[in-house]
Amino acid sequence: MTDAPIRLLLADDHPVVRAGLRAVLETEPGITVVAEAATAEEAVLRAAAGDVDVVLMDLRFGEGMTGAQATAAITARPGAPRVVIVTTYDTDADTLAAIEAGATGYLLKDAPPEELAAAVRTAAAGRATLAPAVADRLMNRMRSPATALTRRETEVLALVADGLSNQAIGRRLHLTEGTVKSHLARVYAKLGVDSRTAAVATATDLGLIRR
Repeated sequence: MTDAPIRLLLADDHPVVRAGLRAVLETEPGITVVAEAATAEEAVLRAAAGDVDVVLMDLRFGEGMTGAQATAAITARPGAPRVVIVTTYDTDADTLAAIEAGATGYLLKDAPPEELAAAVRTAAAGRATLAPAVADRLMNRMRSPATALTRRETEVLALVADGLSNQAIGRRLHLTEGTVKSHLARVYAKLGVDSRTAAVATATDLGLIRR
């Protein structure tokens, strides 16, 4: 057993958020912030330096790589640090993308300081931490798989919510228009709706997509 501190990398495009996280976590015994990153690309490069144990990663950066993409790039390397997502987003689409990318934890930015510190320690020990609201939704998804949308179905529906036509969605996702229609048909069946508007409204209410 070592008494070495847990070394943190803070990755968020808002300086105020990074400063807040640093202020909270540096008062915690056994935790030290060794670096900050303002972009997801910067976080990937910095995490590869070998002196980081846990990355606190935002999901949304202004441009370029997303937090989920950065998480996948970081965790793909041997001996990679653990990644804990700290974000304002808690939809299924965001949560599942991050967990599939290899995140060890998922917290919301309104989490109390002690919960944040506990998540860092839990991640450093190789165990998972999920915000209660996120854990509840994932459990509900497992209990009701019939209404669970696949990642592709979620992507299609999110673009419908943005007002794109089937043809435009197909171009964006590199799918044929027929494939887009098939995905939407499955979405309608799972959500028990019969229109694009109803599908978007129901999925938003269920927290499956963000509006």
